[in-house]
Amino acid sequence: MSIPQSGGGPIENQNQLAEYLESGCKPANDWRIGTEHEKFGYDKASHLPLPYEGPCSIKAMLDGLRDRYGWTGVFEGDNIIGLEKDGANVSLEPGGQFELSGAPLETIHQTCDEVNEHLREVKEIAGEIGAGFIGLGAAPEWTHEQMPMMPKGRYRLMTGYMDRVGSHGKQMMYRTCTVQVNLDFASEADMVQKFRVALALQPVATALFANSPFFEGKVNNHQSWRSRIWRDLDPARTGTLPFVFDDGMGFERYVQYALDVPMYFVYRDGKYIDALGQSFRDFLDGRLPALPGEKPTLSDWADHLTTIFPEARIKKYMEMRGADGGPWRRLCALPALWVGLLYDQASLDAAWDVVKGWDAQSRENWRVMASVGGLHAEVDGRPMADLAAEVLEIAEAGLKARARAGVGGLVPDETHFLNALQESVADMRSPSDELLARYHGDWGGDLGRIYDEFSY
Repeated sequence: MSIPQSGGGPIENQNQLAEYLESGCKPANDWRIGTEHEKFGYDKASHLPLPYEGPCSIKAMLDGLRDRYGWTGVFEGDNIIGLEKDGANVSLEPGGQFELSGAPLETIHQTCDEVNEHLREVKEIAGEIGAGFIGLGAAPEWTHEQMPMMPKGRYRLMTGYMDRVGSHGKQMMYRTCTVQVNLDFASEADMVQKFRVALALQPVATALFANSPFFEGKVNNHQSWRSRIWRDLDPARTGTLPFVFDDGMGFERYVQYALDVPMYFVYRDGKYIDALGQSFRDFLDGRLPALPGEKPTLSDWADHLTTIFPEARIKKYMEMRGADGGPWRRLCALPALWVGLLYDQASLDAAWDVVKGWDAQSRENWRVMASVGGLHAEVDGRPMADLAAEVLEIAEAGLKARARAGVGGLVPDETHFLNALQESVADMRSPSDELLARYHGDWGGDLGRIYDEFSY
C-alpha cells in the first residue's frame, strides 16, 4: 500500500528506529492476517488500460465504490487516489493497478470473504462503466507508452529515478501486479526465524503463483516475468538480503540496512518533496539537502520503509512479496501458504530445517530459476516441484494445527485453501503453464483472448 504513513513524533535518537519495528511484536493470540492484491483494469471495448479520468476510468471506479458501498475517499490535492473502510484500503499503483489492502483478520476464512466481497463490488461498478479487471503478474500486451500515470507525487519522483538505478524499474511500477500477505511476529527471535524462512522460500511462492509468461504481446520465456523484473530494478533496495542469515540479525541490523537505502521523498503538507538518492542518516543529523536543518519524524521513517523492496520485508509486521497476481483461488491460497508455514511453531521449525543448509548463492539460484522455470525449475539437482510439495505438506500441517474453523464450524480448518497449489504441483501446471497451453492451443496465438477468459 503506497499511501503516506501517519503518526509518530520527532526522532530524538537512532534507537527509536529499531524500537519502531519492535513495537510490532504481539503475542500469538493477537497475530492477524492482512492480504493485499493488485489487479489490472482495462477498457472492455479496446482492451487498453484504464486512464485516471473519464467515463471508463480509475476515478470512475473509486467514485463508484465510494458512493455505493460506503468507502471514504483518500485524496492527494483534489484527486481521489484511494479508499478506506473498516481497516481496509483500496489504493493505486503507478499505472492504475487497483489494490485491496485488506484489514488485519484472524482467519483465512475471513480474509477470503473479504476478497470475495471486494471483487464483487469491483465487478459491479466495472460492469456499469465498461471496464474489466484481470489478475496477472505482468501486463500481457501493453507498452510503457500506453500506461497512464496516477496523480500521486511519489510516482512522478520515482519514475525518472528508476532509469538511473536499474533497467526494469518502470516495468515494475507500471506493468506488474502481485498478491502478498502481511503477518505478525512475537519477538525479535521469532521475527528472525520467520524472516529467514520467508526469504529462503519466496522462490517456492514465485513458482506456485507464476502467472506472467507474456509481455508486450509476446512469450517472454519466463514463468514469472514479474519476478525477472525485480532482479534488475535497484540493487540497493531489492534482493534476498544475505545479512538476514548472519549471526547478530535483529531489528537493529535491519535498521542499519534500511538507513543505507537511498531515499525517494519526504512527505510534507500533502506534497512529496524530492529527496531522491539522499541519505536518511543525513536526515537524522539535520543535514538532508531536501530539508536543511530539519530532522525526521517516525512517520518519515515509516514512509522510508515503504520504499524498500526485498523479497520479504519487515515494518511493524512482515510482508511476503514473491508471488504474481493471479486468479481468485490463489488470492486465498497465498495467505494459506504462509500462515501454515509461519503461524505454527512446529511447521516453522520444519520449514527452517528445509532451508537452513542453503548458502546465499543457493538462495539466489532458487530465486532466478523460479522466475525462469517455475515449477519446472531445478537447483543443485533438486526439482522445484519436489521442494514445493514438501513445503506444502509443512504448510498443511501448520493449518491443521491452527484448527481455525469456518462456515459456522462446518469447515474444521483452513487447509482447503491450499487445494489450488497442491493441484498445481500434482499436475506440474502453474497459472503460466495454463496460459501458455491456451495461447499455443485453442487461442491460436491470439493473446486478446486472455481478457474474456481470465478476467475476474
